[in-house]
Amino acid sequence: MALAQDGSIQTTDPRTGAPLAVVPDHDAAGVARAVARARDAFPTWSALTFKERSRHLKAVRDRLLDRAEELVDVICAETGKQRAEAVTTELMAICETIDWYAKHGEGALRTQQVAAGTMAHKKAWLRYEPVGVVGVISPWNYPFTLSMTPVLTALFAGCTVVLKPSEVTPTVGLAVGELFAGGPWGDIVQVVTGGGATGEALVRSGVDKVCFTGSVRTGKRVMAAAADSLTPVLLELGGKDPMVVCADADVERAAKGAVWGAFQNSGQTCMSVERVYVERAVYDEFVERVVAATSAIRQDDGGGDIGSMTFEPQLDVVERHLADAVAKGAKVLTGGARLDRPGLWFGPTVLVDVDHTMDIMRDETFGPVLPIMAVDSVDEAVKLANDSVYGLNSSVWTRDEELGISVANRLQSGNVCINDCIVSYAVTGLPFGGVKESGIGRVHGVAGLREFCNSKSVLGQRVGTPRELWWFPVPAGLDALGIRTMRLRFGSSVATRLKGLRRR
Repeated sequence: MALAQDGSIQTTDPRTGAPLAVVPDHDAAGVARAVARARDAFPTWSALTFKERSRHLKAVRDRLLDRAEELVDVICAETGKQRAEAVTTELMAICETIDWYAKHGEGALRTQQVAAGTMAHKKAWLRYEPVGVVGVISPWNYPFTLSMTPVLTALFAGCTVVLKPSEVTPTVGLAVGELFAGGPWGDIVQVVTGGGATGEALVRSGVDKVCFTGSVRTGKRVMAAAADSLTPVLLELGGKDPMVVCADADVERAAKGAVWGAFQNSGQTCMSVERVYVERAVYDEFVERVVAATSAIRQDDGGGDIGSMTFEPQLDVVERHLADAVAKGAKVLTGGARLDRPGLWFGPTVLVDVDHTMDIMRDETFGPVLPIMAVDSVDEAVKLANDSVYGLNSSVWTRDEELGISVANRLQSGNVCINDCIVSYAVTGLPFGGVKESGIGRVHGVAGLREFCNSKSVLGQRVGTPRELWWFPVPAGLDALGIRTMRLRFGSSVATRLKGLRRR
């Protein structure tokens, strides 16, 4: 990606370095126009029934399926990932998301009756109303999935959307916009392309909510900009996801899982396995199996297991973390260098003799590197796993189901897998998001749908009365009546309740 002097952005193919496309670098005025179009579309779109919105979004899914090969081409060209990876983690994931919301979303947003408690003569209910126009700022590592997920969720909730895709993968964002173009609802999704200034303009544009996916550093800037207007934010940020391998684990499965979890999408996944803690009883066997599986990975731009990296500055981070670790005593068992070919290719790398003084065990690497550390106990592994500012995803590997659940309950993360890794996002019914510096809010599931709604509490009359007991003028003896009522209703002992029956 390069910013041109004529107000445009040129993208490149990370597999070869060849130029791909030139797109506009929208300024604040361009963003404002897109927000205005989305604002104009909101009243009609939000007034549709959930079933009507679902019909339209299922038609979008049909267009996705019709253009699947074309979309895969666009995704792979801008990210460098493998075609099979693009199909399963980008397109299929979105088809599943549309299916889940179409089946379960209406119930999640249905008006709910609420018990009125002491005010039994009232009736109470809770409504979920769309927030309005949502600004979505999406990242480059999964440019289709992480654009479409918040866009679709907001649309199902009744909102309209302005999408700002990453400047690294803007043509994928434009392809997302094309899926929604045309027909009676062509303005419900607007796409603006550009760099950081475009994103900031969107945050400050008067949208009703901002959904940002990306780094912690940029997420904090988004939150600070949104604070000026008290615009609510949903932030899905980085991770340093730990993997805990217990002494009784199926070592072969754990090793294969670690290799896939660390190197899938060349390690450029917020849920990637970024550090492994292995009990000493199985440490040597685990490392041996991991190195063998890593050495067998096929890395090329057609039909292999993993492709290139996507963003050169991220490759620089990988090299910096590795250099720091090696300088502090870590040992590279395989990989550890760029491949000798054009583009952003880096060999899958396994590290041992690591500790928490190293950047590679504390900061998000976001690349094809797997550091492995031996521990004396599960307790030590959990302590080290939680010794992080991040808390997005984690995993525990054991044959003991009770132990697995116990460890999962102790890990400080928004998502935990037992005997698997980085698949939480694939289950649309499960809310996804992080704790600590890994984010605020949730996508997916009922919680994700309600993120794009304002809840409205409504209290109505069940029984008509000329006045309320506590209105002016306050009746004499209301205090004594209130105390008796409290004792009768809330007293936990017979003596207290009987006291409520006695008059003073």
